[in-house]
Amino acid sequence: LSHLRRTNTPIGRDGKIAKPRQLHNTHWGLVCPAETPEGQACGLVKNLSLMSCISVGTPSEPILYFLEEWGMEPLEDYVPSSSPDSTRVFVNGVWVGTHREPAHLVDTMRNLRRRGDISPEVSIIRDIREKEFKIFTDAGRVYRPLFIVDDDPESETKGELKLKKEQVHKLLNSEYDEYDEDTENYTWSSLVSDGIVEYVDAEEEETIMIAMTPEDLEASKGTIAETTNDDEIDPAKRIKPVFSNST
Repeated sequence: LSHLRRTNTPIGRDGKIAKPRQLHNTHWGLVCPAETPEGQACGLVKNLSLMSCISVGTPSEPILYFLEEWGMEPLEDYVPSSSPDSTRVFVNGVWVGTHREPAHLVDTMRNLRRRGDISPEVSIIRDIREKEFKIFTDAGRVYRPLFIVDDDPESETKGELKLKKEQVHKLLNSEYDEYDEDTENYTWSSLVSDGIVEYVDAEEEETIMIAMTPEDLEASKGTIAETTNDDEIDPAKRIKPVFSNST
């Protein structure tokens, strides 16, 4: 089963170039930095980290319909001179239109994803510098889960994790209680549907602030709390577990 999470770089094993064997910085949290074979395949054969997943793809038509209803101007009506500050909207790499209020649109899309109205594997990326808003629903993207930090300015728990002790107790009770088909157990999927955990791919990571530890999150409250909206699940989850054979 572990072979399904293995990646192979298609180059010759005899080459002495070190760069392809090293872990790229965009693989942080997605690919295990330790699990790789010895010998010629060292660094060329890698494994996904413990909680990484591969997107299976979802239809883009509902996203396009929502964008049209939510104020996106079609590409045919776009006049650069009349709206120079508009943000270009891309869906799976295709330029589909422009929008005049990208910040509000991005917040709305992320809230829909956290509520489960759109697939949790959909990637939502806003590039402020390039004035681009990109949405990806295609298959083959590697993503990982992150805890969500409350960034509502009117919330009393702003800057704190949305994960509370209540959810932790529910998870523990569901784990140790006997399985019952009639009772809805609180599981990992419940954390995702309740907006406590969300999946983020490598490109979306470039546009958000991630606190590595709870201590970093606490230290950031007074300075950059308004930009921090995700927290690491566990630094150890970036590593693939190693199973040793015993005879």
